[in-house]
Amino acid sequence: MEIGKTPFPGLFIIQPKVLRDERGFFLESYSKRDFAALGLDCDFVQDNQAYSRSAGVLRGFHFQVPPMAQAKLVWVVAGRVLDVVVDLRKGSPTFGKAFETELSAANFYRLFVPRGFAHAYLTLEEDTEFLYKVDAPYSREHDSGIVWNDPDLGVSWPFKELILSDKDRSLPRLSQIESPFSFDPETDV
Repeated sequence: MEIGKTPFPGLFIIQPKVLRDERGFFLESYSKRDFAALGLDCDFVQDNQAYSRSAGVLRGFHFQVPPMAQAKLVWVVAGRVLDVVVDLRKGSPTFGKAFETELSAANFYRLFVPRGFAHAYLTLEEDTEFLYKVDAPYSREHDSGIVWNDPDLGVSWPFKELILSDKDRSLPRLSQIESPFSFDPETDV
């Protein structure tokens, strides 16, 4: 397993070791021991899977506020997505900025999203399956988000017509919320 740093403190792209032969492939999708050795000591408590029938399905930007904030490990097992996160940690050098990467069944990449980030993804292909682990269970009363087309984030979604939930269409802009997260340069590396 290889870990790649991003310009955002605490946000990592993880590339598992893929063993291939004439039968197909094998990989460890997650190893608590390996993550702990990398300094990513999360106690994941829930796995989630989402299926999107069409290309152009946008889910997000979602996050949970403390005390139910979530770190996530996300990846794609079928299809392809544009995965986008926004740093919500006050005091972070990347506060309010978006990071974009492509996750696909073909590249096997995982994205480790620490607490304090809003998360969204857009399906780039039909029949996309998205998986993620979280270190806190879903809590409706702690659920929050940012509207997908907030102009301050500067995200250029690659489709003109997007498929969104009513909830995601009605989320506030980042400038309209008070972030409950703070950046700690000692621990958020």
